[in-house]
Amino acid sequence: MSGSEPSLNPPGNGHPPAGPLAAPDFSLMMGGPLYQLWLRTRMSGDALELLHRRTIFLVAFTWLPLLALAIAGGRAWGDGAHLVFLRDVEMHLRLLVALPLLLAAELTVHRWTRDGISQLLGQSIIPEHEQARFRRAVDSAMALRNSLPMEIALLATVYVVGIGYVWNVHLKLEVDSWYGLASSGGFSLTPAGWWAVLVSLPLFQFILVRWFYRVFIWGRLLFQVSRLDLSYLPAHPDRCGGIGFLANISLGFAPIMLAVSTLLSGVIADRVFYQGGNLTEFTVEIVGIVMLMLVCILGPLFFFSPGMARAKHAGQLHYSQLANTYVRAFNHKWLGSPFPPEGDLLGNADFQSLADVSSAVEVVNSMRLAPFTLASLVQLVVITLLPLAPLLLTMFPLDELLKRVLGVLF
Repeated sequence: MSGSEPSLNPPGNGHPPAGPLAAPDFSLMMGGPLYQLWLRTRMSGDALELLHRRTIFLVAFTWLPLLALAIAGGRAWGDGAHLVFLRDVEMHLRLLVALPLLLAAELTVHRWTRDGISQLLGQSIIPEHEQARFRRAVDSAMALRNSLPMEIALLATVYVVGIGYVWNVHLKLEVDSWYGLASSGGFSLTPAGWWAVLVSLPLFQFILVRWFYRVFIWGRLLFQVSRLDLSYLPAHPDRCGGIGFLANISLGFAPIMLAVSTLLSGVIADRVFYQGGNLTEFTVEIVGIVMLMLVCILGPLFFFSPGMARAKHAGQLHYSQLANTYVRAFNHKWLGSPFPPEGDLLGNADFQSLADVSSAVEVVNSMRLAPFTLASLVQLVVITLLPLAPLLLTMFPLDELLKRVLGVLF
């Protein structure tokens, strides 16, 4: 089916498109062990309501104990440690900004992806003979979403890799801090540090990697849908064969992109402020995060490129033939006779139809080979870079920055 010629089904060929059908009960978020836990503890409603409860609970459970233990240990503020708790930019951005963003993304992704699945059926993009395969793909996606072994594996990965390697090797600062004491004998954790390592960081990292798993499920579903014999419309005004709405759905993942770049912003800030780093030293990491987000969010849309290319080629043949037939009839009627039809030429339906045919051919020839625009790409790049923008201020002393700004203004 996936290798067959795309179904254009122009009107009048004896194969009218199927009417709108009921969409499957699809949700990328309303399922899985964590969702069931939210329901049982009344942290969520059946449609992911009560976001404020989940946010307050997780922030209180991850951030407040760190503050209390840091105060008890005399490392919450002042000069008791090189890095006191209230000055740890990375930890505050991680737990007070990135974590709520990841929780808020549940609602946006749930609603936008659900609407996208509905549109695939509602706009007759999936023909009737492919609907059984489509529903099997949706069922498979929801089975992965509900997998208890997978969430257990993600949690185990967080403790083994996230804490044992990522935090110890890449995130932990080897300086006296609220979470640890650096000495010639090694690095020893404070009580606040133990809570961070055993509770706060694993919870955050679990929610983060769980999100990447959900993004994988969405990408896998799009791959399976792209392999169906879809009814692309080469003359559709979106210039994407009628599936341009998939690029808009990608914007629903914006809170995840903001959360990831906010986390990177905090990591860089701590290294600039407490280890003498410079923003330019993290160019690779910044470019890497932008590329990772684009690959995760926009990358799956390229799965539709082969089908769109075949649809564009078929559309060019069909609409070229249609244009040739119409133009020949037009020339014969208006130019091929010494006595052209009488009547006012201005506003004549024949001339308007000629313009319509020309516009349709132009749209088909400009059909894209991936269902997103350059503007969509730029939007996602800007969203990802937005939390990193304040770090530009670290490249100039404040007095020098003010002088430059005032110099430009006055």
